[in-house]
Amino acid sequence: MYYLVNKIIINLIPLLPKFFVKLFANKYVAGVKTSHALKIVSKLNNNGFSCTLDILGEHTADLEESDAITYKYIDILDKIKSNNLDCNISIKPSHIGSDIGSENFNQNIAKLIIKANKNNNFIRIDMEDNKLTDLSINTYKNNNKYKNSLGIVLQAYLMRTKDDLNSLEENSNIRLCKGIYNEDKSIAIKDPQSINTNYIELLKIAFNKDIYVGIATHDKKLIDKALEIIKKNGIDKNKFEFQMLYGVPMDKTTEYLLKNNYKIRIYVPYGRNWYDYSIRRIKENPNISKYIIQNLFK
Repeated sequence: MYYLVNKIIINLIPLLPKFFVKLFANKYVAGVKTSHALKIVSKLNNNGFSCTLDILGEHTADLEESDAITYKYIDILDKIKSNNLDCNISIKPSHIGSDIGSENFNQNIAKLIIKANKNNNFIRIDMEDNKLTDLSINTYKNNNKYKNSLGIVLQAYLMRTKDDLNSLEENSNIRLCKGIYNEDKSIAIKDPQSINTNYIELLKIAFNKDIYVGIATHDKKLIDKALEIIKKNGIDKNKFEFQMLYGVPMDKTTEYLLKNNYKIRIYVPYGRNWYDYSIRRIKENPNISKYIIQNLFK
């Protein structure tokens, strides 16, 4: 019965007015303005978490807009520095001009990398769908001289990821996640257990190559297995961190990680394009029907 109610509500979500969805967006999105997001970052820092900021949006088609987003990220890097926050940034290639053209994208990513390097900060190139996988990885490799200021994302559900990981140099920096895009079965693993198995295999390879890993998952089984590997192999705590999404409640696992001084970085999205992101988060949350019903009758 609960599953049926949950499924019905999830199917109705796209039909709901935006003001209603906004009730739940506040759970997953750190506001619309940079000032709102930075206040949340400060609060998370005070509670023991590191952060990464992401301006919501992708597939920018306008040249001026892609440049404006780039300069907004530059401004964020300066504000992080001036406010002494423990925070870096995550950017999507299509958000800063890859859909417009390689010249525009290359110019914008170069500006961000140089600024991050100057501010002693860090940029994570977020991974989008498979059409941008080569561009993202090649951009990371081509900026090797800034490797201390730059990282990439690898997705465990893509069949190619093992080869991509093996092609990276030692001391690279990756965020390892399962992957969220609906890719074709010809290039992506579809079985959840097989994705988890591949995730652990990739994690072992990364540790063996002395690659820094952002272990990005809320899957308790994966976290437990990662901790088992870390303890068994004596992996130093400065070679990895755990990464989680803003808005996902703390549980016993999160509390355990904090208590035992494991680094946790919270992925903090914000901005005007909150709607699509919120819809995705709502659909992924198995307990959302109860939450929606409670708010519906308040």
